[in-house]
Amino acid sequence: MTGNESRFANGPFEGKTLGEVWPHISSDWAGTSLERSSDFPLLVKFIFPEDKLSVQVHPDDAYAARHEQAAGGRGKTEMWYVVAARPGAKVLVGLKSDVTREHFTRSISEGTAENCLDAIALGPGDGIFVPAGTAHTIGPGFVLCEIQQSSDLTYRVYDYNRRDANGQSRPLHIEKALDVMRFGKQSAGKITPVATKRGHLAETHYAVCRYFATEHWSFALGVEAASLPERFDLLVFLEGRGHIGWGAQRAAYRPAEVWLIPAALGSFELLPEVRTSLLRTYVPGDLKELKQRLSERGVSEAQWLSLVHV
Repeated sequence: MTGNESRFANGPFEGKTLGEVWPHISSDWAGTSLERSSDFPLLVKFIFPEDKLSVQVHPDDAYAARHEQAAGGRGKTEMWYVVAARPGAKVLVGLKSDVTREHFTRSISEGTAENCLDAIALGPGDGIFVPAGTAHTIGPGFVLCEIQQSSDLTYRVYDYNRRDANGQSRPLHIEKALDVMRFGKQSAGKITPVATKRGHLAETHYAVCRYFATEHWSFALGVEAASLPERFDLLVFLEGRGHIGWGAQRAAYRPAEVWLIPAALGSFELLPEVRTSLLRTYVPGDLKELKQRLSERGVSEAQWLSLVHV
């Protein structure tokens, strides 16, 4: 997991947590466009469910600011990238169009809440966008990489009546969940990715919103890249091994590592020993600037609209 509690494995902040460093980090690292008075803005984690997760929903920023200041006051919008999936693995994301608040409330007491959600079968390489206010749950059989706002606010509405070894059930948050849950038209669901190619790099764009933008990179030969002065990048290595090179320096990368690329680093190289894939994610800042950059790479207006979530 990469978030406030993650520790730097090397570099000038070795041994310190992101939460300790972020409020004081220079713009050379964080970028010129990001606020640093609060928590690190992104949370990245891998999820390996072997049982159904609870049916749950997350609040948006406005609700969290009013009601959850003690928990940070931030909502939770997220996306999932499917690293691996067993045949038949599925998620339930978004309420069916005919589900009302009354219908859903009744389904909780009847133990049929998951029947109110749309089931989506997923395979490796698929992505799902889950904005705040979306009812959802994840079934077993996945390895998912979740990229989200830095928030742990989760309102559980149904947990299959499970109990722990002491006979205790986990608390539910039904009233809050119903307050924030989106009924009617849903904006969550399976992502239609947009592929571009740049030299040896196969680049696939998954989602863009105010909180994060996420791309998948795949390459078997060396790739030149560059950071931008406005923001840092996170590189989440999924498979492969090799080196990152900048200036006269090199450092080895391996799967399941997350690298923070400083905003002021400028040009760097990814030098694979074997085919490598990774997720690159960042806080995009000015969406107009990002739209223009993707347009220069051949992304059409229609493709942009399929990627962006406002």
